[in-house]
Formats: sequence, C-alpha cells, structure tokens
Amino acid sequence: MAGTERPEPGGPADRPAPPPPESPTELGKRSWWGVLKRTVQEFREDQLTDWAAALTYYGILSLFPALLVLVSAVGLAGAAATAELIRSLNTVAPGPAQELLTQALGNVQRTQRTAGVVALVGLAVALWSASGYIAAFIRAANSIYEVEEGRPFWKLTPLRLGVTLLMVVLLVLSTVMVVFTGRLADQAGRLLGLGPAAVTAWGILKWPVLVLIVSLMIAILYWVAPNVRQPGFRWISPGSVLAVVLWLIASGLFAFYVANFGSYNKTYGALAGVVVFLVWLWISNNVILLGAEFDAELQRARQIEAGHPPEKEPFLEPRDTRKIGD
Repeated sequence: MAGTERPEPGGPADRPAPPPPESPTELGKRSWWGVLKRTVQEFREDQLTDWAAALTYYGILSLFPALLVLVSAVGLAGAAATAELIRSLNTVAPGPAQELLTQALGNVQRTQRTAGVVALVGLAVALWSASGYIAAFIRAANSIYEVEEGRPFWKLTPLRLGVTLLMVVLLVLSTVMVVFTGRLADQAGRLLGLGPAAVTAWGILKWPVLVLIVSLMIAILYWVAPNVRQPGFRWISPGSVLAVVLWLIASGLFAFYVANFGSYNKTYGALAGVVVFLVWLWISNNVILLGAEFDAELQRARQIEAGHPPEKEPFLEPRDTRKIGD
C-alpha cells in the first residue's frame, strides 16, 4: 500500500531484549539507587511490619517444638552441652528475655526424657508444628514478589516440611558449633588428637562460619519460599547478608536500650521477659523480611535492565500456576 512504511529488518522492533545482568555487581549506580529506594517504598506498601507480627506469632508457636528438636539433638552430647547452649542464647537475647529462654529450655529438657516411640512421635509433631513458621513465610514472600500462590497442596506441604527439616539440621549444626567451646572444645580436641592450637583456631573461626551458615539458612528461605522462577540459587544472597548484619546491629541496640533505657519491668512486671522476647522476635522478623524485599528489588532491577516495565507485576514468572484463578 502506498505511503505505508515497513520497518527495516534488523531495526529496533526486531532486536531481542538484552538478557538481564547475571550478577548484582553488573548493575549500574543508578540501578542500585533505584533498588534502595524501591526497597524502602515496597517495605511500607507490602505492610511487612504486619507480616513480621504474623511471623512472630507463628514463631512463638514454633518455638517450643523447635527447642524440643534442638535440645534432643544437643542433649546427645550431655548436660554440659545443654548448659552451654543456654549460656550462648543468653549472650544473644536481650535482658528479661534470657530468663524466659532459660525456663523454656529447662522445660523442654525435662519433657524430652521420654524414650522410644513416644519420643519419635513427639519429634514428628514438633517438626510439623515448627513448619507453621515456614508456611507463614511463604505467604509473606509471595506478597513481597506480588505473586499468587499457584503450587498445589500436595506439592507445597512436602516443600514446607522439607525446608523445616533442613532449617532444623542447619540450626542443630550451628548450635553444635556454639556449644563446643571452652572445656567441651578441649575434650573434643583431645578425643580427636588435636593440639591446643587447633582448639584455639576453632574458637576463632567458628564465629564467621556460624554467620555464613545463618546467611545460608536465610538465603534458602528467600529462594524456596516465593512462587517465582528465580535465575538460580545463590549460597549467599545480598539480602541474606544484609539481614544478618542488620540483625546483629538491631539485637545489640535493642539489648542496650532494654538494659539502659527500657522500663519493661515497671510497665509489665512479671510479663516483662515475655514482652521483650516478643519485641525482639518482631524486630528480627522485620529484618529478615527487609532482606527478602532487598533481594526482590534486585531481581526487579535485573528485569528492568532487560526491558521489563518498572511498574509491571509480577516481575518474575510464577513457578506454578495450577492454583491461580481457582
């Protein structure tokens, strides 16, 4: 037809969209600024402080079952290992929450003396109860990525239990690393034929290794929980590192505030320990969700650089759509 211009072959319309950057380090300064700005904005819009409160609720329900599994594993090393676990937890938890944790661990220690089939059934029930937190985190992660849950029950339930079991295994590994210190480390060193230098090196190196394990646990949650196709699993994600660093800072600041300025004992009396522990869990969940939001916005930035419209959601393809629209 006269006057109709055909686009030249090889023109802009025929050019394929560039692939997204493979690594966050390939993002430009402008993209990084956009990531930081959108992380704060989306954290508010996704109402993640409310999700943190929900996770705190499920965290409390999962606490006793998780402690049951943990103490059952650590108890194999003897009473000294359990005592060291209590001491290590007290160094992390803010003031009044320490007594609450000590009492909970003591109750679990007395409860877990049941042997045989009853103990195995108890551990299975504990694992199922602890998976409630993972289920809640899956819903929060879908909210962060602006995607509906499309995975059916028969697929989601084994995933939820599998992730819970993996988290418990890594938690037990982390706990063993923490409790094997001082006299326990010396005894283990003698049994393994290690000298004092190796035991000293263990006392120093276990802390950065512990941080890496915790970062790995959070990275697994970030990768498995949302119903989106992510580029690939990263052993340590930027969001998980951010979450661990901010959690250490936030826990230290909160403990300092409780010890020096807080009036929880005057306000709540005997419930002060419970309230402080709840607030600490809420702060911790806020930090974990902030790290998840940061990872999500990094993924959005990668897609934007590949030509994806900035405001179009979801910005990643769903993993499963079978339940969407039902």
